[in-house]
Amino acid sequence: MWLIVGLGNPGYEFAWTPHNLGFLVIDLLAERAGIRVERPEAKSYVGKGRIGQQEVALAKPQTYMNLSGMAVAELAERFETGPGQVLIAVDDVALPWGSLRIRERGSAGGHNGLKSVIAALGTDEFIRLRMGIQPDFPVGDLAAYVTHRMGKAARNAAVELVTLAADAVECVVTDGVRRAMNRFNRRVSGPGEVS
Repeated sequence: MWLIVGLGNPGYEFAWTPHNLGFLVIDLLAERAGIRVERPEAKSYVGKGRIGQQEVALAKPQTYMNLSGMAVAELAERFETGPGQVLIAVDDVALPWGSLRIRERGSAGGHNGLKSVIAALGTDEFIRLRMGIQPDFPVGDLAAYVTHRMGKAARNAAVELVTLAADAVECVVTDGVRRAMNRFNRRVSGPGEVS
């Protein structure tokens, strides 16, 4: 079984913030696959179903970003999912808006949610899908930037990015991570505004 986890922060005040793109990817995957992600389990909301022929568990941890690893580790244990079938969808302020990066392993790159997952799983050997949210203007406080509600232009860009990211996740699950990397790893430029 695949475990697909979107990282974000729970609560209405964090909806439509750059830090919650992972949640939006899970919502779109769930909508496409007819999966209801609402069962409380392992500090998360979880739903099980299929993407293509593959059995999947979709999850949105409710631990807040910096403690996401607790939920991911518990979910991986419950579903007996090895790291090679764990996929984490997450925002990345180091990548330009609209960029996607799929990797099979690697460092947290300064992202506290990924740091937490790596620490809790005891390995960096899991698939991560990073979505670029880098602003194209100077930002003094990155923490405030990633948790600030997006304006209309940024929301429209986010919808496009989340759609592309959901396509990429489906490709990983149905066609393999290498094919997904070849097809979706790219850099594009887009609006970095969040106001």
